[in-house]
Amino acid sequence: MSSFDVVTVGSAVIDHIYSLSNLPKPDGGAFAREHTTDVGGVAANVASGLAEFENKTGIITRVGTDDAAETEADLQARAIDCSRIQTGSEESSYTLILRGPDGERMIVAGGQSIPNLRLDARDIEYAGDANVVFTSAYAPDEVVSRLVTARERREISTLVFDLAGPLSELEGRGTTPETIDRLLSVVDLFVVGEVAARSYFGGADEAIATLTQQNVSRAAVTQGSNGARLLEGDTVTDVPAFEVDVTDTTGAGDTFTAGLIHTWLLNDYSARNAGRFAAATAALNCTELGARGNLPSEADVQEFLEMR
Repeated sequence: MSSFDVVTVGSAVIDHIYSLSNLPKPDGGAFAREHTTDVGGVAANVASGLAEFENKTGIITRVGTDDAAETEADLQARAIDCSRIQTGSEESSYTLILRGPDGERMIVAGGQSIPNLRLDARDIEYAGDANVVFTSAYAPDEVVSRLVTARERREISTLVFDLAGPLSELEGRGTTPETIDRLLSVVDLFVVGEVAARSYFGGADEAIATLTQQNVSRAAVTQGSNGARLLEGDTVTDVPAFEVDVTDTTGAGDTFTAGLIHTWLLNDYSARNAGRFAAATAALNCTELGARGNLPSEADVQEFLEMR
C-alpha cells in the first residue's frame, strides 16, 4: 500500500490578490478596490484540491523562512503532509494577481524560493511512496529532470506534468524545452493550456497531433471557457465548460487538474466522465475569489453535475 495517493512537487507561494477597477493597458492605470493574501502556487493548489476530495496528499516545495509558518499552517489545515517542505533564507516566491471586474486576471511572479528548490534521494523516496506524482513547468528544470529520471527508473509509478505557462515565462526559472521533449516519452498524464500549447506545440490541434504521435497515454488540452480536449491513446474526447457566474478564474486550471487526477488516474473514470467532473470542479472554484476560493468536495461536484 502506498503512503500517499498523490505527492505534488513545485510551487507553494504567497498570492497577493488585487481586485482592480480594470486591468490596465500598457502605460495605463487602475484602482485597487481590495487586497488580500493567500497561499497559492500550482503544486499547493493541486494538492489542496486533491485533499478536498479526501485523497492522502503530500507536497515537496521550498519557502523562505519568513513565510514558512504561514504556508505550513495553511497546508496542514487542509490535511496536506508538509514533512518535505524546505526552507531557506531567500525571499519566498510570490505572485501578484491583478483581477479585473469580469474575473479575468494578470499574474506576475517573483521571489527565489521556488527557483532554489532541489530534490535529494529522500525526496524521491517520498514521491515514490505515492500512487501519483504531480509537477508543473514552473518547477525548476533540475527538479522536473530528476522526476523524469525517477520515472524512467520506475522509482515513481505515475507522473503527471502540467505545462502551466508559455516557454517565455519559464526561461531561467522553470522547465526547459529539452526536458519537456524528454518527458513526453514517460509522462502518464500531460496537461497543457491553450496559451502554453501555442508556445510549445504551435496550437491545440498541433498539441493533440504531437502527443498522439509521441504515444502519450493520456493528455488534456484546456481551453478556458471553450472547455477541454482529452486524449487517451488515439481517441480525443471534447469536454465543454460549464457556465457559472464567474468571480475569479485564478486557479481554474489547477482545480481542473486536481479533478482529472482524482477521477481519471485514481478512480479510473472514463475520459468523458473524468472531464466533466474536472470541468465542474473548475467551474465551482471560479464562483469565489482566489485560487482556492471554493474548492468543492466530491459530493459538491456530483450534486452540481446532477443538476446539469
